[in-house]
Formats: sequence, structure tokens, C-alpha cells
Amino acid sequence: MTRNKRSAVDAHLHGSALVFLIFLLSGIHAHGQTNAAIPLTLQQVVEIARAKNPTLLAAEQNLLGIKAQEIQAGLRQNPYFTLYGSNLTNPATSTTPYAYSAQVSRLFERGQKRRWRLDSARSTTGQTSDLYQDQERQIILQVKQSFTGMLLAKAALKVAQDNLTDFKHELDISATRYKAGDIGKLDYERLDLQLAQFETDESNAEQNLAQASDQLQTLLGYEKPSKYFDIAGDIVPPPFAVTLSELEQRALAARPDYRAAQAAILVADANVKLAYANGTADPTLEGEYDHSGNLSSWGFYVNIPIRIFDRNQGNKATAKYQAQSSRFFEVAARNQVYSDVDQAWVGYTTSKVLSDRYRGHYLDEAKDVLSIAQFAYEHGGIALIDYLNALQDDRSTTLAALNAYAQTWLAIHQLSYVTATETVP
Repeated sequence: MTRNKRSAVDAHLHGSALVFLIFLLSGIHAHGQTNAAIPLTLQQVVEIARAKNPTLLAAEQNLLGIKAQEIQAGLRQNPYFTLYGSNLTNPATSTTPYAYSAQVSRLFERGQKRRWRLDSARSTTGQTSDLYQDQERQIILQVKQSFTGMLLAKAALKVAQDNLTDFKHELDISATRYKAGDIGKLDYERLDLQLAQFETDESNAEQNLAQASDQLQTLLGYEKPSKYFDIAGDIVPPPFAVTLSELEQRALAARPDYRAAQAAILVADANVKLAYANGTADPTLEGEYDHSGNLSSWGFYVNIPIRIFDRNQGNKATAKYQAQSSRFFEVAARNQVYSDVDQAWVGYTTSKVLSDRYRGHYLDEAKDVLSIAQFAYEHGGIALIDYLNALQDDRSTTLAALNAYAQTWLAIHQLSYVTATETVP
């Protein structure tokens, strides 16, 4: 791994620690009660997830463990010290000469083994860093999707509450008309039965919001979901100008899984060099001092294995095949980037067309139809069934519009995910 990439890994790790500290100091903690009245934006929940999501924290510790292997790879061979002593009793002379020996030996690596071990370890750290960022990318996508789901649930609850309030008002008017004899009992009771549907819509919307909130809080690393947790955002997706070609270039430059595939080539190449280096013979140099009785001696030894049979041939061949395999994986990863971006682009353009139709035409038209039908029914101009149909059309059109907006947001998040960039500022 290059110096710049190692610096980037260090900066990322220190940056994560800084975000975590800011997160703690801000008072937004596990139960979300300190800032209960302050709704969180999309950017804020993303930053909290980066700092507190336990899956990401586990992956970060794994990255630190892999980086620590660089230390191990750079260590040199330890010397050995051996001390040996004995005594021998001679019955003829009744003497006991003592003998002892001290030896110091060390293996000296050849073939630049330490260099290639370091190169392999640093490349592995770079690859693991890319994989960590890819895992972070996946978690952030889940957070954005959950945020959009909760935003949709909040909007749906607001619609359900507004519809219930408006219908209760209409029901009160109808009750007055019924008492005055302006409408019959059948029409009034049919209207009153519709109240159950509006109340059911509100209850279902409340349940959906609570579940969406719990899901998002879990992704943010909250130990226990809080009912005070809240978010803020616009359910209507913003427009943005970008081309498919630009998104593809962004993805190739930023996708961490593609960078990991490229880093795997560096790891494999380093392992090839290390395999060839491990095929060289490493001499062991030994110095020795001996003392026996009144005699002393010293000497040295050089031990060099003669690598006639085992020259690491199998590992060399394996490393070469793995290096070639990593190049094919890099091509596959590149092709996958193009495929992911193209599919996400189709999903976005399709959902955007649909949401624009609702926003620019159908929503206003449904409201206009309901307003006319309500006025006409109250003044005896149309039958009850026509008013109920207009009421149902307005409800279904509004919910369909919200779902279209949410689908467009999800498509935008998918574009951000497949390009590993923020497509919407």
C-alpha cells in the first residue's frame, strides 16, 4: 500500500474517532432523549450511523487488526542464545572437570523477504480499508432507505390525520343535515361507516411510523428505540442534473469494492514476489564459546540449506495463478460497476417520471375533483355514491403520490450507493 493510501486509512480512522467524540458531546445518545424535540436531518443520521453503528465499529476494529499485521511483517529474525553445561567425574584422578558452552545464532533472510512481506501486508491493509468503506457504503444505504421509509410513514400519517379531521367535519355537517331532514338515514349511515376506514388508516399509519422509527434507530446504534425520536426532510425529491456517463465515471473513481478488486492485484503481485523470495536459501550464522576444565575454545558456524528439492515451487505456482485470477476479478468488478449504475439509472428515470406526473397533474386534479364533488353533494347536486368515489380517488391518489415520491428517493439513494458518491447535495 502506498504512503498516500496509508495516510488516508489513518485519517479515516482518526476522523471516525473525531465524529464519535462530536456525537457524544452533542448529547445525542442511545435513547435519543436529550435532543428529543430536535428532528434529525438525513445528513445527521448518516453521520450518527458512521459513528455509532455497531457493525461498522466492528469492521473498524477488524481494519485496525489488519493494519497491525504491518508491524509483524516488518519484524526481523530473532537471534538465539544457547547455554550448555556438564561435568564429568574421573574415578582414577578423583577430579571433576566442568564443561560449558555458549552459542549465539541468527538466521539471515535473503531475497528481500522482509520487503515483500511488508509490501503484502500494506497492500492487504489497503484492500481491507476498501472493503471497510464498502461495508460502510452498504450500511449508509440501509440508513437512507430507512430514513425515507420513516419520512414516508410520517407523511402518510399526516395525510391520514388530515383526512380524518376533514371527514369528521363533513360528517358533522351531514349529521346536521340529517337531523334537519335534508338527507336520509341511509346516506348518513353510509357516510358514518366511512369513518371507520379513516380511523383505520390513521391507526395503520401510526403503527407504520413506530416500526420505521425503531428500524432507523437500530441502524443508528441506539440500544433501545425511543418514542421521542424524530426526523425532518422533504418527501418530494429534488431535481438534479447529471448524465449516465458522468455517474459511470464517478462510480469507477469512487466505488470501494472496485478499488478493493484493484488492491487485490497489488496483494497478489506482492505474494508472487514473496513466494519467489521464500524459495531462496537463508543462511544461519552461529558463534560459539566452549570451556572445559582449563581449556577454552571458540568458533563459528555457517549453516546454509541446500535447496535441491524444495525451492517453494508449489507456492510460486499458486501465487502466480492467484495473481492472474485477481486480474479477472478486477475485470468482473469493473463490469459490475457499469451494470449497477445502468440499472440504478433506469430505476431513477422511471420513478422520476411517475412522481412528476403526480406532482404536476394528478394530485391537483384529485383535489379539484373532491372539492367540486363535496360542494355539489352538500348542495344536492350529485348522489352520495359520486361523492364517496371522489373521496376514495383523492385518498388513493395522495397515497400513490407519496409512494411515488418515496420510490424516487429510494432510486436516488441507490444511485448514490452504486456510484459511492452523493448524487444529491
